[in-house]
Amino acid sequence: MMNDPTNAVAPADPAVTVSFRTVLFSMVVLWATYFILTTVRSLVMDFGLQFELGWRRLLVTVAGIALTMVLWLLLRLFDNRPLWLKISAAIVLALPVAVGIGQVNYIVFKDMEFAQRQAYAERYNLNLRRDESGNFFIDLPARSGGAPTDSQSVLIEQAETSGDFWRKLLDVALGRYFLLLAWASTYFALLAGVQARASQRREEQFRSAAKAAELLSLRYQVNPHFLFNTLNSLSALVMTGKADRAERMIQTISRFYRHSLATEPTADVSLRDEFDLQKLYLDIEAVRFPTRLVCVFDLPDDLAEARVPGMILQPLVENSVKYAVSPVSRKVTITVAAREEFDRLVITVSDDGPGVPPGTPHGFGIGLANVRDRLEARFGADIGFVSGPVPGGYRTEIRIPLTKMMARHD
Repeated sequence: MMNDPTNAVAPADPAVTVSFRTVLFSMVVLWATYFILTTVRSLVMDFGLQFELGWRRLLVTVAGIALTMVLWLLLRLFDNRPLWLKISAAIVLALPVAVGIGQVNYIVFKDMEFAQRQAYAERYNLNLRRDESGNFFIDLPARSGGAPTDSQSVLIEQAETSGDFWRKLLDVALGRYFLLLAWASTYFALLAGVQARASQRREEQFRSAAKAAELLSLRYQVNPHFLFNTLNSLSALVMTGKADRAERMIQTISRFYRHSLATEPTADVSLRDEFDLQKLYLDIEAVRFPTRLVCVFDLPDDLAEARVPGMILQPLVENSVKYAVSPVSRKVTITVAAREEFDRLVITVSDDGPGVPPGTPHGFGIGLANVRDRLEARFGADIGFVSGPVPGGYRTEIRIPLTKMMARHD
């Protein structure tokens, strides 16, 4: 059964989203950048205890990737929503995720504050301690009359209250919040790119389907026209008692239609097949004009597999038979030739008949218009099409991009 190009559009795409690999890569890049920048800052500021800080920072980075993944799973629910709703969702959803990252950061680095202060105190031979309530003290030597006495404890920081905890947590969370919003912006940009490409693919599919429908419509204009002419010729042979010639014509018509219907109507064919098809057609017409019709085909071997729309030469050859062979009683030569010029395929159909009959509108009805429209539908504006009388006959020239089919293996 012949395919209907109007039904050739691919089914609707599933929900378009950014691939997991791309999302994961963006998260890793973001948090790896965070890890590198904070490590460089720590080295520049000489915080000390770099190894202890480093592995804790790595834990926070891994936790950040995991919690950013949670944010992505939530934002995916808004992939097909309007942009304002996506932005609003990111602003709202990133906040609790940022608090979660801040909580992880607080837990991981909680004991490092005292360790860093202790290291600083040891550098200056000071004794730093923390009592059971969490207050920080420094023991300083006391002097009495110039002689050192027992040390004196000085309170340098009171124990952390719940208010202090939330201030520190929010300070860290706000920094991570803007980091998450930056990632969400990147994700929305990636999503917009994926959706734009998907939309472009759908547009190309619809355009291709419309183009196929147009080509099919134009191709179907050729077949009834040809069938009408051949049946008229067959009827004339039967009515004049030329049964043997009519039988040969029927057999050749059968071969012609078997050949022409072997391919998809909108598909390209090799130039070899197109030339073979026109040879069959002229064999049919040779039954009507056995002494008047002379055919010449010139197809270089290196162009045999060039691609052309199926039956594109049919109206041109028909015109030559109708307006060059039929009106005269002398021999008329119809020449179908192909050549390559500057990476373009040039095909000519010419004859040495009487040219344009007097009073006949140039274009011979739908024939030439059909060929031109089919070429434009197939190749766009990148074609050349010239048809008109020349000294000693009539000539039509087609210029199209040269593309070749895969070599056939017999």
